[in-house]
Amino acid sequence: MKLLLHICCAPCSVMCISKLREDGIDVTGYWYNPNIHPFTEYQNRLAALKGYSELINLPVIYNDFYGLRLFVKLIDGKMDDRCKSCYEERLTAVALEAKKLGYDAFSTTLLISPYQQHETLRLVAERVAAKIKIPFYYVDFRNYFREGQQIARKLPLYMQKYCGCIFSEEERYLGKK
Repeated sequence: MKLLLHICCAPCSVMCISKLREDGIDVTGYWYNPNIHPFTEYQNRLAALKGYSELINLPVIYNDFYGLRLFVKLIDGKMDDRCKSCYEERLTAVALEAKKLGYDAFSTTLLISPYQQHETLRLVAERVAAKIKIPFYYVDFRNYFREGQQIARKLPLYMQKYCGCIFSEEERYLGKK
């Protein structure tokens, strides 16, 4: 199977890619994260993925778009439901690219994080898959999160301190959520 894997960051990709490859899946990464702010954080995460993908010989398609204005527009009036809008934007982009390029399915490294709204993420991905008519490949990677983080620290990969959006940064540093 040829899979286009949305990658939110290098540390979260470590075990996802490893497990998918162990299962004989031909993985290509896909970077599209207009939610990551501020710009320096976006640059750090992008650079980390570029270095890591070279290290493990992972082909990656880079949709390198710093989307501050898009992200603000997406969540306007939806602060309590902003993650859902963010998931939909990113998963739609990867699904469209996967279909256009002839991949068998798409997935996301967001599935490894215990900090994501896992069931919402899965439902959004399944809805996107049905709409675009390309399979969503679901794996619950959360059991591998800590192991992936340990590997990422040893490499060492840039380790972010929050999910990505400016609101998750606020929550992290104010101790909310």
